[in-house]
Amino acid sequence: MSAKTKARGTETPVVSGKWKLEGYDTFEDHPGEYYPLAGEYDSEEKAKEAARARLAHLEETQPSESSGGQDDGGIQDEVYIICPDGKRYRFLG
Repeated sequence: MSAKTKARGTETPVVSGKWKLEGYDTFEDHPGEYYPLAGEYDSEEKAKEAARARLAHLEETQPSESSGGQDDGGIQDEVYIICPDGKRYRFLG
């Protein structure tokens, strides 16, 4: 596991005042790893726009037809929005 990634369940909230994104590599050694995505956003709506763009990119690079997409059991990377208070939630579009 690299210094920039964290195993699921070991995350430590970091309060920044900005909205951010993280990816989750579901295909990495179980239980997988979070990884930072570039960008900081002043609003949740801007973060959601960036998350939508990330999901579109993942659909190009990890097509649902071969990865199972965002469905349960799919191995396409997941996208999370990190709130300014450090809490995260999965973004599905």
